[in-house]
Amino acid sequence: MSPDPQLTDALAAIVGRDACLWRPEELFVYECDGLTLHSATPAAVVLPRDAEEVSRVVKACRARGVPFVPRGAGTGLSGGAVALEGGVVIECSRMDAVLELCPEERWARVQPGVVNAHLSDVARPQQLYYAPDPSSQLACTIGGNVAENSGGPHTLKHGTTTNHVLALQLVLPDGDVMRLGSAAGWAPGYDLVGAVVGSEGTLGVVTEATVRLTPLPEAVETLLGIFPDVVTACRAVGAMIRGGLVPAALEIVDRRTIEAVEASVYAAGLPTDAGAVLIVELDGAREAVDQDVHRVKKLCAEDGAARVELARDEAERQRFWRARKGAFGAMGRLAPDLYVHDAVVPRTKLPEVIAEVCAIGDRHGLKLSNVFHAGDGNLHPNISFDRRDEDELARVVKAGEEILRTCVAAGGVITGEHGIGTEKQDYMGLLFDEADLDAMRRLRAAFDPDGVCNPGKIFPTTRFCRESDPKARGYERVPL
Repeated sequence: MSPDPQLTDALAAIVGRDACLWRPEELFVYECDGLTLHSATPAAVVLPRDAEEVSRVVKACRARGVPFVPRGAGTGLSGGAVALEGGVVIECSRMDAVLELCPEERWARVQPGVVNAHLSDVARPQQLYYAPDPSSQLACTIGGNVAENSGGPHTLKHGTTTNHVLALQLVLPDGDVMRLGSAAGWAPGYDLVGAVVGSEGTLGVVTEATVRLTPLPEAVETLLGIFPDVVTACRAVGAMIRGGLVPAALEIVDRRTIEAVEASVYAAGLPTDAGAVLIVELDGAREAVDQDVHRVKKLCAEDGAARVELARDEAERQRFWRARKGAFGAMGRLAPDLYVHDAVVPRTKLPEVIAEVCAIGDRHGLKLSNVFHAGDGNLHPNISFDRRDEDELARVVKAGEEILRTCVAAGGVITGEHGIGTEKQDYMGLLFDEADLDAMRRLRAAFDPDGVCNPGKIFPTTRFCRESDPKARGYERVPL
């Protein structure tokens, strides 16, 4: 589709010709985010530098009846940053300034393009850091984290993004700029900050965020539990939580993932003969951490660990985490494409759900691996495949649906941190009825009555009909 010269001229007049992309070769890289299964070509891409430019871009789009899509680093995994209706992508990477750092009150005010890990680097001289740490934290940005309510390995103890956002500046879908919340963490009236965090860019464009900073812990220790299989490792996780332990992180990596990691640049010396490894991180006061190290070792041994290793120094601790966070990248050694799933189940159901997830992969003849946030039950089954093989692609999609149904049947939900986007919108009926969805649509309409801000996301395009007992009869998709 040829670009509208009047649109591109109007946008270029706002952000500058170098910050307005419209040629096909420039738009190609914006056709998808981390979910490569869903793609669409935008009409144009703009890279504004501040809220004023974002506001003017939004108004220019509105004047021409063109929808728009906020975008961060493009690391999202649910298709949330894709311009489905040929809209304008508002790419926030140039808005990358840490505007203010207040160590006394432990907060920072940042633009949305600040890279997650960079914020902790800036805060570290003040003995502070930003706790939410998605696996993509070396690339993902704060604005995208706010949109998806991103989690990460340390969610168990420190919470997701929503627990760390105090205030936001938001460009509304009509171009007006408003501020929500306060640096004090309290604001009268409705919790509009909470509504925007996790709204996947459908309520406006975040142009500034005031986020909570956390003191660096006195001590940090990381342990590696070596287990015969994933299910046994899951049982050890349950034992720790029952025992009153609250580690900063409890992460499980299975054998297939270990083998891929150890054959890659992320190799960290993980045992390739292990059925699974459990990474346990403890942080806090030195005396308390030392006591918890002994408890973790004892509980792991009682629940079937072959051995438990304590990172000898900071360098080895960082290697463990480099391997864990590099796992998705290492999956490229297994196949040209990777489908990273995301769902949550109660911790008590982890052993049986993981066993069924693996069985689903086997039934469909797929190469499935598991690396996940076991502490909060956030699963990430990964399917390595080649989308050029239409039969394999169909099996991948079918297996994904079965995984979601399994998680919901166990009392879980269909996403923990990746969002709904386009990937899971047609599965919202597994959790919500029409009254629930209508309430959500009404909230969205209060911000965006014309549906121009990131249209075509979150809400289903089909309805799941339950003819009788959903567990007995299954679900039927009916077009809306």
